[in-house]
Amino acid sequence: MENNRRSFIKKSLKTGAGLYFSTLGFSAKSYANIIGANDRIRIGAIGFSDRFKQSLFPSFFNHYKELNFDLVAVSDIWKNRREDGVAFLTEKMGHEIVGCRNNEELYTLKNIDAVFVATSDFQHALHAIEAVKAGCDAYVEKPFAETMEDNRNALQAIKSSNRIVQIGSQRRSGLNYIAADQFIKEGKFGNITMVELTWNVNQPGRWRRPALVAQLNEADTDWNRFLLNRPFEKWDPRKYLEYRLFWPYSSGIPGQWMSHQIDTVHWFSGLKHPRSVVANGGIYQWKDGRQNWDTLTAVFDYGSSDNSQGFQVMFSSRQHNGEESPSEIYFSNGGELNLITNKVSAKGGLTQKMADQMAMKENLLPTVELSNTSIKAIASANTGGDLLTSAHVRNWMECIRSRKEPNAPVEAGYYHSIANIMTTAASSTGYKATFDEKTQEVMVNGKVFKY
Repeated sequence: MENNRRSFIKKSLKTGAGLYFSTLGFSAKSYANIIGANDRIRIGAIGFSDRFKQSLFPSFFNHYKELNFDLVAVSDIWKNRREDGVAFLTEKMGHEIVGCRNNEELYTLKNIDAVFVATSDFQHALHAIEAVKAGCDAYVEKPFAETMEDNRNALQAIKSSNRIVQIGSQRRSGLNYIAADQFIKEGKFGNITMVELTWNVNQPGRWRRPALVAQLNEADTDWNRFLLNRPFEKWDPRKYLEYRLFWPYSSGIPGQWMSHQIDTVHWFSGLKHPRSVVANGGIYQWKDGRQNWDTLTAVFDYGSSDNSQGFQVMFSSRQHNGEESPSEIYFSNGGELNLITNKVSAKGGLTQKMADQMAMKENLLPTVELSNTSIKAIASANTGGDLLTSAHVRNWMECIRSRKEPNAPVEAGYYHSIANIMTTAASSTGYKATFDEKTQEVMVNGKVFKY
C-alpha cells in the first residue's frame, strides 16, 4: 500500500509539473530534460573552434549522461561559427542550444555552471578570469597565458575564487604519465640529468585556414572584442583565424606544443620553472607571411635554489619534416625513462665495465613497463576526442561534483606559461632569458621582457 501511494504521488507530481511547464511553452522533450535538473551541471562553450568541436566536445559527450551534465549554450563572436555551433550542438544534444554573440551574453543566462574555454591562445587567461568572476568552473585550453601580466592576473583571480579550473594539459590524466611521475618521485629513477623533447610535423597547412579566411567578413564578427588587451591594429582575417602564426596572438610552437611537454618536466621534477632559457630558429620553409617560426630549438637550465638538483632540457620542433609522434625521454645516470615506448630501461646507464675505471659500482635501472594502459599523447585539434583528452575532461567533470583539485590545476598553467614566455623572450631578442622570483617577471639583459 505504502509503495503504491508513493508511486501515485510521484506520478501525480510529474504530471502536474508537466502540465505547468506546458503552459510555459515547454515541449515534452524539453520537460524530459528538466527532470533531475536540480542535480544537473550546465555547461557553456566559449569558442566554437576546431579544438572544441573535434576533441573537447566528443570527450564531454563520452561522459555527460553518466555524470548528469548538459551543454546548453555556445558563445562565439563570429556569426558563422556561432550559427554552426548552435546547429551542431542542437543535433548532438537533442535540445535547443542558446547562441551568444559574446561571453557577456552567455554569462547573463544565469544558468551556466561551467565553461569550456577553447578560444585563441592569447585569450585563454583573460577568458578564464571572466569565467571565475561569473562564478563558473572552467576547462581552460593551453597555453594558459602568453604574457606574464595575463599569467599573474589569471592566477590571482582563480586562486581567490573557489572555482574548479582544469588546464588543458591532458598528459596529467594519462596513466603512463602518472606512472612515470610516481616512478621518479619515489626515487627509483635517480636524479634527472637531462630531458629531450621533440615535436615534428610535415604539414604545410598546419595552423592555416585559407578556406575559412575567405569566408570571414569583418561585419560578421567583433574585431575589438577579439583583440581584448592586445594593441589595436587594422582588421586582418588571417590573424583572426590563423592566429597561431602571428605574435602577439600566439607564440606558435612554444604555446601550442612545448607547453604540453615542458609541463611534464615541472610535474615530474617538482621544479616550477627554468632558471634560464636560450633559443634559436627561424622561418626556413613556409614563407607564407607568418611571423612565428617554423623551426625552434630551445635549451633550458633547471635547478633547485640550493643547487642540489640540476639538469638540462632540450626542446626542438620543426614543421617541415617529420610525422607527429611527440617524443619525451628522461635520462639519469642509470638509464632512461622513455615516454614513446612507455618503458624505463638501463639504456645508456653506467655499466660495470665503465664504472671499474673509477672504482665505482655500476648503476643500471631495471626494465619497467610504466603502464599496461598507455594512451598516446596527441594534442592536435584533429584528434576526434582522443582517449587522453577524454580522460582529462572526465577528471574535470568529476572534480566539479566532488570539488576536489583536478589533475592539472591553475598552477600547472601558470608554470608552463613562465617557460613559454621565457622561450619567446629568448627567441625574439637573441639573449638568454631568466626569471625574477621576487617580481615574477621574465628578464632579458637585466630588463623586464615586454612584448
